[in-house]
Amino acid sequence: MTTTSTTTSTTASITAPDALRLLKLRKSPKIFDIVAPGPKPAEIDEMLTIASRVPDHGKLAPWRFVVFEGEGRERAGELIAAVFRQDVPEADADRVAIEHSRLSRAPLVIAVVSKATPHVKIPEWEQLLSGAAACTLLVLAANALGYVATWLTEWYAYDARVRTALGLSAEERIVGFVHIGTLARPQEDRPRPALADIATRF
Repeated sequence: MTTTSTTTSTTASITAPDALRLLKLRKSPKIFDIVAPGPKPAEIDEMLTIASRVPDHGKLAPWRFVVFEGEGRERAGELIAAVFRQDVPEADADRVAIEHSRLSRAPLVIAVVSKATPHVKIPEWEQLLSGAAACTLLVLAANALGYVATWLTEWYAYDARVRTALGLSAEERIVGFVHIGTLARPQEDRPRPALADIATRF
């Protein structure tokens, strides 16, 4: 007697039209049009689980996530504003307030942090791209759950003092801050490149 096992891909159960519609219509809203409510704890875990399923040469997991929610967004904003005041001591209160609010404009912000390091076989560039892919999947997961997301960096992502204050090591870099919440109003789509301008066949 011979037993035959059949393996079915988990992706086969996904409804193709729904998935394609999400991929075709997803867009990044303006940051000030992202409002509460934000994702629930279980939804955040689900988004992070999805974001970790990216191409990852060597299974290095060369990225990690930092979640900013609730009062944590304010505490992070204080650190960003403190560094800004060091560089621009003449800034008025309104300008400092803008910097203080950087991570509290949306109900949830998730930083994707690259841990790319030298490797005997896997270039750091590939590791960094895996982190960028994690950002993309995080944005798509948020949209699939009914929220919207905008991927930003801004100046503080590149400032070593801010990165240290946020708990990053000297070797780590911020791929992006993904701001997640509910859409406040409809957004107009922006022009997209024509395929004839960006695609060729070899």
